[in-house]
Amino acid sequence: MTTPLRFHRRFLDSLPGDADARSVSRQVHGALWSRVMPTAVASPRMLAWSRSLAVELGIEARMESQDAATVLGGNATWDGMEPYAANYGGHQFGNWAGQLGDGRAITLGELEGPDGRVHELQLKGAGPTPYSRRADGRAVLRSSIREFLCSEAMHALGVPTTRALSLIATGDAVVRDMFYNGNAKAEPGAIVCRVAPSFLRFGNFELPSSRGDHALLQQLTDFAIAQFFPQLGAPSRSVYEALMHEVAVRTARLIAQWQAVGFVHGVMNTDNMSLLGLTIDYGPYGWVDNFDFGWTPNTTDAQHKRYAFGNQPGVGMWNVARLCDALLPLIGDDERSGESALSAYESAYADEARAQFSKKLGIRIGDDAGDGELVQRLFAWLQKHGVDMAIFFRSLAQVLRMDELRELPSCVRAAFYGEPAKDAVEDGLSWLRQWRMRARSEASDVELAVTSLDRANPTFVLRNWLAQEAIDAASAGDASKIHRLQRVLQRPYDEQSGEDDLAQKRPDWAKDKPGCSALSCSS
Repeated sequence: MTTPLRFHRRFLDSLPGDADARSVSRQVHGALWSRVMPTAVASPRMLAWSRSLAVELGIEARMESQDAATVLGGNATWDGMEPYAANYGGHQFGNWAGQLGDGRAITLGELEGPDGRVHELQLKGAGPTPYSRRADGRAVLRSSIREFLCSEAMHALGVPTTRALSLIATGDAVVRDMFYNGNAKAEPGAIVCRVAPSFLRFGNFELPSSRGDHALLQQLTDFAIAQFFPQLGAPSRSVYEALMHEVAVRTARLIAQWQAVGFVHGVMNTDNMSLLGLTIDYGPYGWVDNFDFGWTPNTTDAQHKRYAFGNQPGVGMWNVARLCDALLPLIGDDERSGESALSAYESAYADEARAQFSKKLGIRIGDDAGDGELVQRLFAWLQKHGVDMAIFFRSLAQVLRMDELRELPSCVRAAFYGEPAKDAVEDGLSWLRQWRMRARSEASDVELAVTSLDRANPTFVLRNWLAQEAIDAASAGDASKIHRLQRVLQRPYDEQSGEDDLAQKRPDWAKDKPGCSALSCSS
């Protein structure tokens, strides 16, 4: 007999809901959520699930039962679940988009785990809600596999993120135009159960503020402070300012960690920014293969590259500024409060980036001009010669252990896409000698320093081509590649026997293949 689950009603009891119970697409005013039930699917089937997360939630036994796929596929609920969809707005590609809301996400409930922490369980792809606009509220297998794998991969890397409990095949077909070019086709449908302390976004606050509903804005902000930032104190003007500061710092630290592991979100709209500083909404994301600050995985962003790898820190700050704008009515429209939060963002980003790259390089990077010059020289070299980011940084431990550097080591050559040019070899060798001399001089024990480098630079990241191989296999009925990637990505910093092929740089066939080189928001 399974243990009864304890669900909370924090969001439902504390904040006003929509009086209209229909799932008809509409503008919803004066409410922060709408009740909605998932739409049943033909034949829900469990493709994969996260055992570590299930243990954390206290539902491991339930996940092994036959009804798990039924509930997490949207065809039933466990006792205590009261599904709803949240109402929010957002800036998309720099423009205010008005009401958006959970168009294909439905929260099942807020589950208390064995340790007393409360987790929001949310199905993505479970059917239409009042916020679906002209969409069907469904998700396809390809995007669901990518979200499931990347959520858990980021968690294993130590990057703040929402989690993924399960991946369910629905047995239904979903029609999508992958690149919005008139070539719509039916694809297998799927549903992911996402988990987080909260899915509150910047856009939750922007919408009531944009509508002049300051009472609703204050109610939501007071709720957020009480539930997720109680250390700030009772709501007041100074605490609202402190909230701006706290969210700015969390966001800055998060994006510095994205940069350190080579993760590109792809669609950093304000409705995709977590109030808690988590990576949220895995859509057209990508992992940097050849180092390129100008790379974006999102086809919608291909021309303007607003959300390119090198632009993420600046966009994060712009998004924080929009949140501060939304909260200004609570502090008397004093813009100095927002300016203070943005200064905090800049400082926090600089500090976290230095900390992250100090670990990745095994040296103490401070404010010294020489430190900045050393790092910038590296970035310029990686960018100019298209060096694979993950493989290069992972090679540094081997380089540090070498007695001398007479030529560019083979482990570094392996990071090039093609034979390196003469200047690439010369400049790279020059940089490595300078770096190695400094790293060894700062190390009290070289072997300990080698171990530290390996703990800071992953061997395994979820490269797009790896995800696409798993998608292709699963679409043909073989989920084994999903399971293999899931297993290996749980230990990204470890050498894993027999898994070397998952640590290789992007193969030639994947350079221009859809799903490997470019993706869309279509899911």
